[in-house]
Amino acid sequence: MIFGYCRVSSKVQIDNNSLKQQEQEIKRHYSDAKIFREQHTGSTTHRPIFEEMVNQMRDGDKLVVTKLDRLARNATEGINLIQNLFDSGISVHVLNVGLLENTTLGKFFITTLLAVAEMERNLILERTFAGKEIAKQNPNFREGRPQKYTKAQIEHALELLKTNSYTQVESMTGISKSTLQRAKRKQKD
Repeated sequence: MIFGYCRVSSKVQIDNNSLKQQEQEIKRHYSDAKIFREQHTGSTTHRPIFEEMVNQMRDGDKLVVTKLDRLARNATEGINLIQNLFDSGISVHVLNVGLLENTTLGKFFITTLLAVAEMERNLILERTFAGKEIAKQNPNFREGRPQKYTKAQIEHALELLKTNSYTQVESMTGISKSTLQRAKRKQKD
């Protein structure tokens, strides 16, 4: 049996159709693949959907992913994971690399690719941290996502709530009910 595994790290990637793109790519090569989708960070080894899929796999099955970093982001975890699959008689096909082989040369290739993936991830984290440190030098720097609505807009919407329902205010201002409720709670504090 052929198992396809699609993973994204963040909600943004789900909304951006990345899971769908991975699934389509796998289905293009293996139309009968049983697809497992997961939104879970690659930085942790506990991935419930992946574990569920592996528990269903048997000797002679094949695991298909679009890229090696969908399986693991660090070399040690990836090597162990792939070796465990090989030991269970499961073959691994990484679409942008090819069929991984349980040979000395194949293991060298896997180790090298995983080391490069880990290095890329670490470089991204380093650049992100460095960029944030530079940004913190700006006195107007604020951690996190920028506010979608100004203080005046929120205050206006809260004022409208005195004579209108949440649904009505949401319709008038475009500010969601949950944002209004959060602002109202904050106002009470």
